[in-house]
Amino acid sequence: MAKVLILDRSKSMRNTLRERLEYEGFSTEAVEDEAAASEMCRKIPFDVILSDTGCKVPDTGVPFIVLSAEASIDSAVEAVRSGARDYLTKPVDMNRLLRSIHRTIDDPAPEPAAAPARRARRAHAMHAEEIIGTSERIGQVRQLIDKVAPCDARVLITGENGTGKELVARWLHAKSPRSAAPFVEVNCAAIPSELIESELFGHERGAFTSAIKQRKGKFEQADGGTLFMDEIGDMSLAAQAKVLRALQESKISRVGSDKDIDVDVRVIAATNKNLREEIDKGNFREDLYHRIGVVVVRVPALRDRAGDIPELVGHFIRVISAEYNLPPKKIDPEALAALQAKPWTGNIRELRNVIERLLILSEEKITADDVKNYC
Repeated sequence: MAKVLILDRSKSMRNTLRERLEYEGFSTEAVEDEAAASEMCRKIPFDVILSDTGCKVPDTGVPFIVLSAEASIDSAVEAVRSGARDYLTKPVDMNRLLRSIHRTIDDPAPEPAAAPARRARRAHAMHAEEIIGTSERIGQVRQLIDKVAPCDARVLITGENGTGKELVARWLHAKSPRSAAPFVEVNCAAIPSELIESELFGHERGAFTSAIKQRKGKFEQADGGTLFMDEIGDMSLAAQAKVLRALQESKISRVGSDKDIDVDVRVIAATNKNLREEIDKGNFREDLYHRIGVVVVRVPALRDRAGDIPELVGHFIRVISAEYNLPPKKIDPEALAALQAKPWTGNIRELRNVIERLLILSEEKITADDVKNYC
């Protein structure tokens, strides 16, 4: 899980960015000045810093992106001269910010100290982590994965945000005959509607103003492997029609080209929405729903498998402690009981962030008071 530090004097801006980035799966911390940022960077190996122009970024070697309320050439030049990887203006276009963050994390400039930890985390993220838990609900998910993975049936994964839908998709790929081929993911909610066709199907040089070279889309990149279309319920109707054709004919055509390209792709889709309700509202195509939902895997919310929380907590303590090169801390039974009693609206993603916070802020042992104070 990539780690983002938000450095901004505005509390509302910090809160807004944290909420959206954690929704997108990032681990975040937020501070208002350089001193706090420097202290936080000593504790946590961040992947990227988002900094307001009025704040000085600490000299830690972590790549940073400047968010400016002033849309001027001078401020942009100054930001680039100071080493910024990108310069975005406020109010922030979240889709553009997400693309910038992913570019910065995936293609970092050479940095000492923090770079090895980032590379290790990225390499670890490419593999399917273990599905933790012994509850009946999560056992049913495992059994369904074992049955469905060996065939090429399209799968629709449903569940609330943070329940682990991507992890299920990775295991479906890892246990399939396509496991040696690419696993390509695309977040349909994070791509503007005017760019989704190019993102999925690619484009030819000159197809539109900024198309300076030919580009393969996600379908071509996943040829022979698996394409994971996350948050497919947020895709526009126009894009849904294009995807339906690709699934029906196993062919795509790049933007700006009339040439069909054969693709051999297994599509796994995921959504946090009730697609039946979206169909009734006219927001989702029923024919596409039947194409992607040959098998439906429902991932339970964490509150429906609270008995798995102690095992998940132990797993996250070990993993996060290893990331920070710290000895794992013990946790009091009362603290575990307090964690099991929480509603966990953000599910496993929220639990992981809470455990990370507790490991950083607690003393020798995580206590019930720590849970009360830091959760």
